[in-house]
This record gives sequence, structure tokens and C-alpha cells, in this order.
Amino acid sequence: MEVASSSSPPPQQHSLRLCRMRNSGFGDSRSFSPPPLVPFSVHKGANISSKCFFHHSKKQIPVLRHHPTRKVEFNRPYYYDRWYSQSRFYRYTVARSELAEFGNSGAALPLPVHEVIGKVRGVCFYTVTAIAAIILFQLMLVAHPFVLLFDRYQRKAQHFIAKIWSTLSVAPFVRIEVQGWENLPPPDTPAVYVSNHQSFFDIYTLLTLGRSFKFISKTSIFLYPIIGWAMYLLGTIPLKRMDSRSQLECFKRCMDLVKKGASVFFFPEGTRSKDGKLGDFKKGAFSVAAKTRVPVVPMTLIGTGKIMPAGHERIVNSGSVKVVIHKPIEGGDAETLRNEARSTIAKVLNSQG
Repeated sequence: MEVASSSSPPPQQHSLRLCRMRNSGFGDSRSFSPPPLVPFSVHKGANISSKCFFHHSKKQIPVLRHHPTRKVEFNRPYYYDRWYSQSRFYRYTVARSELAEFGNSGAALPLPVHEVIGKVRGVCFYTVTAIAAIILFQLMLVAHPFVLLFDRYQRKAQHFIAKIWSTLSVAPFVRIEVQGWENLPPPDTPAVYVSNHQSFFDIYTLLTLGRSFKFISKTSIFLYPIIGWAMYLLGTIPLKRMDSRSQLECFKRCMDLVKKGASVFFFPEGTRSKDGKLGDFKKGAFSVAAKTRVPVVPMTLIGTGKIMPAGHERIVNSGSVKVVIHKPIEGGDAETLRNEARSTIAKVLNSQG
């Protein structure tokens, strides 16, 4: 056995504490009592000149192995194996608790402050949403028979109620800025709308525009109380993912709605982008536009992913959302429409950094 040279510089305070835990066999916390501070011993050939394990490069760290039945291996003391035989989570917790006081002021916080605030805002947001939905859904139920009789395809009355609901839900928490109102086609002109998809908050944002376009949603959403039922009354088109028959039925229904004067809305990426980057566009939306000869209206949504991050729907952060409505794209085949729409949206996203 070799003992580290006493001429080496003394290690930092937090490193000494970690060495102390190893020398005491910290694996059994019930009988833990800190021993006197002593140099840390290693086996021959380790080429370690300092007193603490964490002060060496990867090449100088000895190979760490543990055998379940042998107490000593490679001339190492048993307490060395006991420390590294602990679970990874346990070792991480011990090391982080020792190092937290030497880091920045937030190193030891179990949850970032901004995330706690975001969750509180999320509770308030969904409370307002639920109350508004319960009240306005009753109006949708009353109006629905008349909507089916006089406006079966566009359902403007239902979309007007949905606009009120989304505005009441969003206005207390987020400011929405719309650029390019003049690029929207007339309300009675059918079109295919496409946009990037970053967050569940995209739906709230788009409903505030007050246009009666039909969204496409996975079938499981329709099972949600109130919200799912309201989507059904709005005429949202169901789609089963990874089901070719459902995709074909969805395509036919979109074609039928556009031919009868309604507009449809697609997220051509097919899913939400968790990193904010624009994904590849699928061709379905542009095939509908090419076959029915209606314009494609690209939209760029900016900031929704920061307000309600994908996968963290319980969080609602503060900030603003910007909607950029681009000029309609007409003519051309599906491939041309897809490339032009994607480049238009990507240009705005890239300019935002």
C-alpha cells in the first residue's frame, strides 16, 4: 500500500468531506460517526499524488470493481468497495448534499423557483379554463341542433363560443400578438391552414383568431370531459395514429369539408416539437390543397413552447405569443406547396433565433 505524499497541496474543504465519508464506510448511515481526517489510500500503480479521489483526471482514477463475495480486491480496503457498491441515486444524493453549499445559491434547491411559479400559474390557468368551459359548453349544447340545421360544415356559432372560451382562458396570463391579419382569406373562402406545432397552447392561441377551421386530433382527446366533447361539437376530425385506414378516412373527410366550403387546419409536423426546431412536413395537408385547388395559408407560432413546454402541460410560464399569418400560397402540386410553406415558416423561426 502507498500513502499519498504529504508534500501535495491540501484538497478543498468539500473534497475532504467526501474523503472522510469513504474512510468511515458511509454505506451504513445508522452507525456513522466521522473519524479523524486521514489521507486517502489507494493501491499500487494508481499514480495518484493528491489526497482526494475527485481531483484526478480520468486516466489516473483506478479501476472500480466490486465482487459480491470478496472483501478485498486489488489490494484495496473494503470500505472503498462499500462506498461504490451503493446505488447510484444514493451516491448522487450524498455527493450533491456535500457539494451544494459550495456551489451557487440555488444548487441545493429541490425545485427551481421559476418552475414552482409556473406550476402555480398552471393551476390558476386550468381553473379559469375549467370554469369557462363548463359554462360555455352548455351554450354549445343548446346551439348545436340549430348549427346542424343551418351551418353544418362551418359551424360559425360554435367557433364563436370557442373563441370566447380561449380568450377568457388566455387573456389573464399571456399576451397574444397577431401580425398579418390582412393575409387571411375571407371567412367564407375555404383554405388549408398549416402551422408549426410546439405546444398544447397552440390550440388556445389559434382559437382566439375566431376562424372556423377544422382541426385534426387524435381520437383519445375526444374522451376528455367537456374539452373533448366541445371539440366534437366544433367538428374536429378524429385520427388514429399509425392506422392507415383512419388516415385514409381523415383525408377523405378533409377533402369533403373543403369542397363544401369549410377550412381545415393541419400541423404538418405531425407532433409537437420539444426543442422548438421545425420538423419535416408530411404531405397530407398539401395533397388536400392540391386536389381541391384551394390556397395554403402558412402560419408561424412563436413563443407557445416557452409558455407551456411540451411534456410539461401543468406549467404555464409568463410571456407573450406571436402569430405571424403569411400570404396564401396558390397553385402547384403537393410537393411544391409543402416546400414553399415550410421554407416560409422556417424563415421566420430562424429570424427569431
